[in-house]
Amino acid sequence: MRFLDLVSLILYNLSRRKGRVLLTAVGVVIGTAAVVVLVSLAVGLRENATQQLWGINDLTSIQVYPGYDMDKMVMMGGGGMGGEITEVKLLTPKAVKDIAAIPGVNKVIAQDYCQASVNLIYGKLQAYGNVMGVDVTDLADMGLTAAEGTTELSKGTAVVGSWINRNFYDPKARPNDPPLEPPQLIGQTLKFVISKWSSDGVEVKKTINIKIVGVIEETRGEADGSIYMRLDDITAWNEWARGVRINRNKEGYSNLIVKVENPEMVIDITDQINNLGFMAYTPQSTVEGINSFFTILQVIFGGVGAIALLVAAIGIANTMAMAILERTREIGLMKAIGATNRDVMSIFLGEAAGIGLLGGLGGVLVGWGGSAILNIVAVSYYASQASSNGGSPLSSVASTPFWLPLFALVFATVIGLLSGLYPALRAATLVPVTALKYE
Repeated sequence: MRFLDLVSLILYNLSRRKGRVLLTAVGVVIGTAAVVVLVSLAVGLRENATQQLWGINDLTSIQVYPGYDMDKMVMMGGGGMGGEITEVKLLTPKAVKDIAAIPGVNKVIAQDYCQASVNLIYGKLQAYGNVMGVDVTDLADMGLTAAEGTTELSKGTAVVGSWINRNFYDPKARPNDPPLEPPQLIGQTLKFVISKWSSDGVEVKKTINIKIVGVIEETRGEADGSIYMRLDDITAWNEWARGVRINRNKEGYSNLIVKVENPEMVIDITDQINNLGFMAYTPQSTVEGINSFFTILQVIFGGVGAIALLVAAIGIANTMAMAILERTREIGLMKAIGATNRDVMSIFLGEAAGIGLLGGLGGVLVGWGGSAILNIVAVSYYASQASSNGGSPLSSVASTPFWLPLFALVFATVIGLLSGLYPALRAATLVPVTALKYE
């Protein structure tokens, strides 16, 4: 039988039972649409998570923290609960030199957190912030840029993150008072009240005037809620708070920022830093973990849709079995006038595949539309949340890669083809004489 004749006959047979074919195809539509929507959702969530992470991190930066030798931990308490770390790999000046000597490292920036309690006072307003000392004179070396003012630090000055002004509040405000307008801090001199507790339990306070010379452009990261000052200023504050002189060779820094020549070298340099005994973190490693998680999620979501398609496959098999019963005499007549077993099998396989193809086309369209509707609803919701909470809106939650509709269509067609395999074999093996006698 010629191919065009076969196709024509298949289309004719499908058109004879439009209602049954369409009802059977609905199951395939649901399964295919489920595959498209769920996989698109998994892909979209991964893209959003990755974009958000890249948005809050510099691709050429590595965060380094002191290393803890877990093999040299002395377990404390019964049942192996708790522990005392006996060896810590400190971020000393020597460690800074060792890390800086790694090929591909451009700069190593030491940081130290203010260990005293800090209260910011601006007029009648107060605020708290994460005060950090950095061993650079220009925050641009850390990949930070100024939205207002400058990123250059000098003694007695500070550069604040974009969210710091939102932390200010009026301690005397009443519940019915209108919302506070965030103050403009650039160029203002704030009172930094640092406090500590003496040995006899008395709180001791010290007030220092600090001029705000710059506001950092929003990063959606740690910098947004930080106040940056020169490291020597913060070191002096910490010495006052602790009452002892700080020896960096014995205590080290709280963390380091390692700047790398290009993003391609980040993972390798991170591994080298970890091999030195420190704890190194880079956003790229997090992205790899995110990608692995969402790949598994894609498989799970796709599997859910595939199960729906398999249920639809049962419907196709049932439809084709009923068709054989109804067309037994027709099959006998075809074989009596010269149709081969292969011809008969090709007809029924083609009809089953046609139902799968029809359902696949409908499922792709429904899935595409469902993903679009999901994006509209989700983006609108998150846009309203972002405007009220100051966050960043989403561009989409579902993303349909170019290969997904094609894959779903082919998969649905193959499912239909396989579903019709057994009924087609039954039809092909019918004995013509017996089939012609069938009532």
